[in-house]
Amino acid sequence: MKAIVYTQHGLPASDPKSLFEMDLPQPTPGPRDLLVKIRAIAVNPVDTKVRAGAPTDKPRILGWDAVGVVEAIGSDVSLFQPGDEVYYAGSIARPGSYAEYGLVDERIAAKKPRTLADDAAAALPLTSLTAWELLFDRLGVEEGGGNGDALLIVGAAGGVGSILTQLAAKLTKLRVIGTASRPETSQWIRDLGAHDVIDHTQPLLEGLRAIGVPQVRYVASLTHTGSHYPQLIEALAPQGKLGVIDDPETLDVMPLKRKAISFHWELMFTRALFETPDMVRQHEILTNVARLIDDGTLRTTLGEHLGQINAENLRQAHTLIESGRSRGKIVLEGF
Repeated sequence: MKAIVYTQHGLPASDPKSLFEMDLPQPTPGPRDLLVKIRAIAVNPVDTKVRAGAPTDKPRILGWDAVGVVEAIGSDVSLFQPGDEVYYAGSIARPGSYAEYGLVDERIAAKKPRTLADDAAAALPLTSLTAWELLFDRLGVEEGGGNGDALLIVGAAGGVGSILTQLAAKLTKLRVIGTASRPETSQWIRDLGAHDVIDHTQPLLEGLRAIGVPQVRYVASLTHTGSHYPQLIEALAPQGKLGVIDDPETLDVMPLKRKAISFHWELMFTRALFETPDMVRQHEILTNVARLIDDGTLRTTLGEHLGQINAENLRQAHTLIESGRSRGKIVLEGF
């Protein structure tokens, strides 16, 4: 099968050797695996971080968001049949989706939204899982709950933020406050359902006070947590909750003690990586997201379609993500 790989980490995305095409054997499904013929993929910041920072001793296939058709199933598969159209975000411990075929455990895949084309569906899995787990599993907000409380989303215009904004606005009673720094990203967040938008290049406390919200009960810090951290502690109400998904170099938890603020990491790959007893929850979340897309509650966060799945276009996608100026999700489609 055709695959786009890297063999040397740390190269700039513009270097032709940073991502290149090669032929690799088509994988064989294990007992709970689906063999998927991949039709569309999305590119995420984790793709660029692994390419830049993870050494490999053999060609490594990046990419975890995928949409495709089930070609074959393992002996113990019960949730799918060959011919099913599926979407998933995969496992970081396995080869990724920059390839014509991929394997995914059935417990972390779901049937794709019926109402979406492949490219629009490919934009959803990783960010939807991250946003859902962060809001409901980590921060502990209940569906339909949150009345009288506010959620501050730092970096609300990105891939995860674009889904989290919708989930919080549509499925809870929280006041949703997103941060952005450009007119187009501010409008994007408002269109997705945010009640307020403040500028994260300015002091966050001043922005919150200007909209009449001196403190919030929940913060979802999706980017630049290290630089915003002292402000986030100030912005949080006593007994508030701070959820984080990015990779600050260090974080001192001691300043959280005075307010009894709880800290919550979210990593979408954890359930698959450790095959946790509740691993099938990701199948359930993606099934719920597909239903919410099909009934019009949620919308895809497709931002840019960069064309065919090939090495040149993937290098372009990585460059765009590393610029920090992407809006929504970047997708590619077809070989």
